Amino acid sequence: MPNNKKILALSLGGLLLAGSVQAQENKLYLFNWTEYMDPEIIEAFEARYDVEVVQNYFNSLPEMFAKLNAGGVSQYDIIVPSNYFVPRLIQTGLVQKLDKSKLENLDNIMAQFQDPAFDPGAEYTVPYQWGTTGIVYNTETFPEAPKSWSLMFDPKANPEHPFALMGDGQVSMGGACAYLGHGYDCTDMNAWKEAARLLIETKGRETFSGFTDGTPALQQLARGVTHVGLSYNGDYLFFKEEDPDSFATLDFMIPDEGAEMWVDSMLIPSEAPNPDMAHKFIDFILEAEVGAQLSNYNYYASPNAAATPYLDEVLTKPPVQPSEADMERLRFTPSLEGDALQTFQQLWSEVQSR
Repeated sequence: MPNNKKILALSLGGLLLAGSVQAQENKLYLFNWTEYMDPEIIEAFEARYDVEVVQNYFNSLPEMFAKLNAGGVSQYDIIVPSNYFVPRLIQTGLVQKLDKSKLENLDNIMAQFQDPAFDPGAEYTVPYQWGTTGIVYNTETFPEAPKSWSLMFDPKANPEHPFALMGDGQVSMGGACAYLGHGYDCTDMNAWKEAARLLIETKGRETFSGFTDGTPALQQLARGVTHVGLSYNGDYLFFKEEDPDSFATLDFMIPDEGAEMWVDSMLIPSEAPNPDMAHKFIDFILEAEVGAQLSNYNYYASPNAAATPYLDEVLTKPPVQPSEADMERLRFTPSLEGDALQTFQQLWSEVQSR
């Protein structure tokens, strides 16, 4: 840990202290989603600042949160969580406020992302990418698939083909709420209980293959292990471009009952080893051409207005840019705290244990 190294270096003299600080300054630890960063961006940043970027990955927000609570708060310089986990990170003291004097490119951010409800005044967050969570399904298995959560929750719509839900409880509960007519962003206690009962019933079906997040869900679909799953629009398009044969029969849809829109942001953990370099990295991502390069690589929509002229055409239409009709159906996953968070966690634990 950095503090232990510093104590040891002080005890051995100033020369070793200088060496320890130098080593720290020459590394940046990035904790990010899988398949979410262009390696060439990392190489360009390393060359500009003579720094080594060490990347670690997570597949779900609960996994990220657990690792931060288990000591990761002092092991990473940048984390990239989604909007509804940000208040939880702030309230638990796991992240630090930004020094905006070190961020020259903040004006590049689109107006709608500059003062987010999950971080008023954007004191902790800088937007990274935004996208949607939807249903990916096999078009050969379901040639006339309903644009609906019924592919997962109605045995009549999908009587015999394996499917997976997402391990992120709020996304799966949100989907169940939407299917039941309560809206994806429901927070009503009775709606939650009804959704939890539906999820427990769904788990009991022989065709339920388990809870699978993001990238692994797409890999299962490509191999034919499942025929319906939940994933992210950019991940779907990324893998479709990388492996068109395996993804030829897979399609992405936003259910008519509603689904998730999200914003992933860059934050600095409260005990980050190298917060100064973290600010440099954030500002680098905010550069117009770098922001466009990021989206052109991972197929997610950019919150960077200055990047717009440099974006590939594929990023201007579905599934990256949802249709107007689909945009009206998208909602942010609610940020939960206090009693509401505790109640939700109890319900989700019951779903998982049954």
